[in-house]
Amino acid sequence: QAHVKESGGGSVQPGGSLRLSCTTSEMPYDDFVMAWSRQSPGKEREVLLCINWSGRTKLYADSIKGRFSASRDNAHQLYLDLNSLRVDDTATYYCAVGGYDTCSIHWFREDMYALWGQGTQVTVGS
Repeated sequence: QAHVKESGGGSVQPGGSLRLSCTTSEMPYDDFVMAWSRQSPGKEREVLLCINWSGRTKLYADSIKGRFSASRDNAHQLYLDLNSLRVDDTATYYCAVGGYDTCSIHWFREDMYALWGQGTQVTVGS
């Protein structure tokens, strides 16, 4: 059974940093893209980035460019480094998988990803 699991969330002060991890197993695809998204209370889920199968291509939402950075290790492990965190970064962060090897031009849409983790909470506050 396919499994997507996030870890690494927590509480941090504004300006601080965190590293989130996502581990996949039993994927039903030979190649797949991975993505991070987040959802804050009362807001719609926002897809933050997509990273392709090789890990060489990364597409970021404007809201996180220059502050968050993704990396992919051995194709089944995805990381998200969150830096210069702000109060409005408080959200549940989700890892997602799409069954193709290159991020689509529609990478920012939730329906581009078939498998999702349960999420990990990030809270930024003093």
